[in-house]
Amino acid sequence: MINNKRILTVVPARGGSKGIAQKNLYPILGVPMVARVGHFVSKLSMIDRAVVSTDDDNIAQIAEEAGLSAPFRRPERLSGDCIGDWDVLNHALIEMERLDNVIYEIVLMLQPTSPMRSAEDVSDTLSMLVEGDWDAVWTVSETDSKAHPLKQLVVNDEGDLNYYDQQGENIIARQQLQPVYYRNGIAYAITRDCLIKQKTINGERTGAMIVPGNHISIDTIWDVELVEFIMQREGRV
Repeated sequence: MINNKRILTVVPARGGSKGIAQKNLYPILGVPMVARVGHFVSKLSMIDRAVVSTDDDNIAQIAEEAGLSAPFRRPERLSGDCIGDWDVLNHALIEMERLDNVIYEIVLMLQPTSPMRSAEDVSDTLSMLVEGDWDAVWTVSETDSKAHPLKQLVVNDEGDLNYYDQQGENIIARQQLQPVYYRNGIAYAITRDCLIKQKTINGERTGAMIVPGNHISIDTIWDVELVEFIMQREGRV
């Protein structure tokens, strides 16, 4: 609880995945990704309830062994490749309010695929949400200038090369580029009203919690190897 507002943490972890089979169970330094989130949540004293939203019994079991609750299963209609975060969080919030017979004023989404998060990152995100009276706060990291949209190229079927955005023709030095940011998946803090009334995770007032450094949201085996290398180098196990 923070400022007398109950916090429901939702860990989205469906069974299917195209990049890495059973990605949410894939081990990072020997620990399944979904289990790492369970261990992490135990460090957050302000959390009132932490649940996994999954359609997979094996994921549910491993999540529960790591300290998360799995009181419901995600329905098949919410388990496909193109299901958005709002659908998953809205379903989890309604289910948990029904099961617990309480109102959760804040929903915190922690994706298993961002294992490099810190407790400070998450607590700062929650504090920003409440103290700034935001509808939602997302953690983001600055995009490396090499991946800036104005430096990206496209190739058509004939092999012709062109700028993704024609304004890229005018870029000579990286100092000309306005910083852009990517969602690093560390944390999304969202008010109940934003989910229920605005029906979105990106409300009318969504704030950015900028987290310094390079943060990786895992999609590929290469991402796994990079995360493990960084965690070992920094002594994070």
